[in-house]
Amino acid sequence: MTSFVNLSKAMARGFARDRTALFFGIVFPLMFLFLFGGLFKDRGVPRVSVLEIGSVSVLDQLTPDARAQVSEVLDVTAASDRERALQQVRDGDYAAAIEQSQDRVIVHYSMADAVRAGTVQAAMESLVQNANLVAAGVGQPAFQLEGQQVEDASLKTIQYVTPGLLGWAIATSATFGAAATLVTWRQKKILRRLRMAPVAVGTIIGSRVTVSIAVALLQTAIFLGIASTPFFGLKLASGWWACVPVLLAGTLAFLSIGLLAGARAKSLEAASAIVNIIVLPMAFLSGSFFPLDGAPHWLQVISKLFPLRHMNDAMLDAMVRGKDLTAVLPQIALLVAFAVVLSALAAWLFRWDDV
Repeated sequence: MTSFVNLSKAMARGFARDRTALFFGIVFPLMFLFLFGGLFKDRGVPRVSVLEIGSVSVLDQLTPDARAQVSEVLDVTAASDRERALQQVRDGDYAAAIEQSQDRVIVHYSMADAVRAGTVQAAMESLVQNANLVAAGVGQPAFQLEGQQVEDASLKTIQYVTPGLLGWAIATSATFGAAATLVTWRQKKILRRLRMAPVAVGTIIGSRVTVSIAVALLQTAIFLGIASTPFFGLKLASGWWACVPVLLAGTLAFLSIGLLAGARAKSLEAASAIVNIIVLPMAFLSGSFFPLDGAPHWLQVISKLFPLRHMNDAMLDAMVRGKDLTAVLPQIALLVAFAVVLSALAAWLFRWDDV
């Protein structure tokens, strides 16, 4: 136990004194939290600006209530000069220009911004369908479509940003910490001394795991503390504590990646490069920065091969959706299995000295 405590203290002091590890493990992810949280904390329903060329009956004949609903999505500005209106759409000043030619409603848009163009076309298609029903003598539709958010309307975008960024921060810190420790201790011949000392291998591994878990808990406390301030407005679900076993399993998974990288790397620079090549692309492909809902199906399938994807999903389920521990057990099991397989591979490739 004395050896375990002393090794854990040595690793913790090494982490605290390593400015690079502190920066990339805590400060750098927090910069992304401030960036994404600050940019999107007040984001609501997207509203696009369009031009109405001349008279468009489906817009002009709207009732005051219907016009108010349309104005939540479309900011309509009248335009008399058709060519100038089309040029403004080409220049990106407006999302689209709408005109009517007899019974044809034409939406002029630019594929330079497909998202805004799609928003305009969807809104106009709904208006045209409603106008067709009225023109056919059906009168007012028997049913009306109303969209309601399934979550608490007071929830902010920070709810969905925090779990992914926190997962990426834990992944980076655990992977880099394990790889850097192995490489540095091998270069400084510390591993050789530990091998000759009466210290069990399990004690060395246990101290590394303990320090990584302690750092992960510290990162979680800092992230949740800052995100819960009034500026960001993070609101944790009642079952948020279920994210703790998730982050512990995730720490083990990424610790195994770091052990594998450290087992093969011969220098700290090489270990850092290996970690960045693995973790950063994985973060993009696992939804840490942006949701993958709009990604191609094949990419979403591939993303499920990465442990960070399962960690992010489980953290989101626990912190935002309020799911209990039983709901995230499958992801925890996958992360633990990943850790076991890669740790076994790292142990097979491990060497005490540089060859």
